[in-house]
Amino acid sequence: MSQSRHVPVMLQRCLDLLAPALQEPGAVVVDCTLGLGGHSQALLDRFPEARLVALDRDKEALRLSGERLAPYGERATLVHAVYDELPDVLDRLGVPRVQGVLFDLGVSSMQLDEADRGFAYAQDAPLDMRMDQTTGMSAAEVLNTYPPGELVRILRAYGEEKQAKRIVSAIVREREKEPFSNSARLVELIRAALPQAAKRTGGNPAKRTFQALRIEVNGELSVLERAIPAAVEALAVGGRIAVLSYHSLEDRLVKQVFAAGAANTAPPGLPVVPERYAPRLKLLTRGAELPTEEEITENRRAAPARLRGAERIRESIG
Repeated sequence: MSQSRHVPVMLQRCLDLLAPALQEPGAVVVDCTLGLGGHSQALLDRFPEARLVALDRDKEALRLSGERLAPYGERATLVHAVYDELPDVLDRLGVPRVQGVLFDLGVSSMQLDEADRGFAYAQDAPLDMRMDQTTGMSAAEVLNTYPPGELVRILRAYGEEKQAKRIVSAIVREREKEPFSNSARLVELIRAALPQAAKRTGGNPAKRTFQALRIEVNGELSVLERAIPAAVEALAVGGRIAVLSYHSLEDRLVKQVFAAGAANTAPPGLPVVPERYAPRLKLLTRGAELPTEEEITENRRAAPARLRGAERIRESIG
């Protein structure tokens, strides 16, 4: 296990953003993306009076972080759930409102490092990519069964892949000869399909296609579309939320939810703004904050990270 996988991205900044909301005894903070428990452990250490609820859809991640967080006993409650299930989880635990919420939307480093999960394009593995391997379609099934138009849409929308059409024609041609099962064959095919100029830019040419498949297989964007508003709704007044995104689609979604919450929705021209039109959120970051050069040098996975934070300033009305 490499040490780099244990370095949570922008950790100090996340803790500082959430700190004002987590000082009171009994404050509840939710880590919606537990992973290996790096952020969770830091939250428990920094806020000794706080209680943690942590979610992950990956049973292996829950097992490993469970061992790591065992010393904190009752203060940590780990739940096998996708993060858009947050309202149900809090309901079951009898927690009506929380003081802090953290999302780290990077695929857990563990999944990227585990060869047999098929997330990584750097080594050959079965094309699975499901974060919860007990449910849903694998990446191989998506590649082998989706209509060409749908594959092009996914590669463009989720991978921002300009060469989507070329890659998909090659996939369709190849899958007729033999269905896809392993990542190495897909990586080879992508390399062969791309024009020379496209191969010279930005790292491994398969990266964007793998990202797109991962998002599709795990329904990440639709889950996020439900999860961020639900998390904002779960915040008590004075509660804070911090979200780390790793590509522009996620960041745009978070930005839209925060901007809508921070907007004054009154019709123009009212002399006094009724409370139901007043903003519910205060933005805590100017745009998205980026990791420092030092942090990127120490932890290459931090490079694409974008952090946004917001504070709940009033209850919803009507």
